[in-house]
Amino acid sequence: MASGRSPIGQVTRGTTGTNRLRRVDRWIARHPALRRAADPLVVDLGYGASAVTTLELHARRARTRPDVDVVGLEIDPGRVTRARHQLEAVRAGATGFAADARVAFALGGFEVPLPGNRRPAVIRAMNVLRQYQEAEVPDAWERVCARLAPGGLLVEGTCDELGRITTWIALDADAAPQSLTLSLRLAGLERPSIAAERLPKALIHRNVPGERIHAFLRDLDTEWDRAAVVSPFGPVHRWQTTLDAMTGAGWPLPQRARWRLGEVTVPWAAVAPG
Repeated sequence: MASGRSPIGQVTRGTTGTNRLRRVDRWIARHPALRRAADPLVVDLGYGASAVTTLELHARRARTRPDVDVVGLEIDPGRVTRARHQLEAVRAGATGFAADARVAFALGGFEVPLPGNRRPAVIRAMNVLRQYQEAEVPDAWERVCARLAPGGLLVEGTCDELGRITTWIALDADAAPQSLTLSLRLAGLERPSIAAERLPKALIHRNVPGERIHAFLRDLDTEWDRAAVVSPFGPVHRWQTTLDAMTGAGWPLPQRARWRLGEVTVPWAAVAPG
């Protein structure tokens, strides 16, 4: 699996934790790029200092695609070694993960090296680009998306340490952004704009007046405040009321069935940098 060249990219902080990426994982599980893939290969790019989120990624995908293969890639050799040791414990039946989980770990970065030039249906790259400059993002997207199978999907985003605030951009195999999704823990949520501090690198510096993402978060907060009158019915009802009002105001918000999960997805054109 090694290419003989140094992996492309920068070493991340490596922060990870159990269930941190559960919100994005359940979104990926429903996406046609995986459900309809002839070769259901998923790459976890930059999984961090522990193998846990890669193993969780496989466990969650295997429920809908038992034939899914997951490869975790890291540019830090020490992290790869550590993950392989953790996988040995899985194989020995010493963890809660399936001993025969179709998971592997290897050295690699944005070049996404895979044996036989295999092309993944999905690449998940969470908390990978935060330390990069905004101007570097398009090149990273292009490098990674060039490795996708036709019809493949790159999910690139950011979350907080507990996975209660998660945002991600979905890109197609041509590196064209398709949508932005915010996924929030609704219990105890003060304002939806808390997502601003965890926006993907392509948007985090664009939350200023005159930019579409700023208008989107501003309107979310406004409608969330107005929906306070339905708070006695619970935060999910308040969130759904908020998004109903957003739709009525002209914001295109598909995937209505997922609102109850604290999610909202908006087409990229509605929030793209101006």
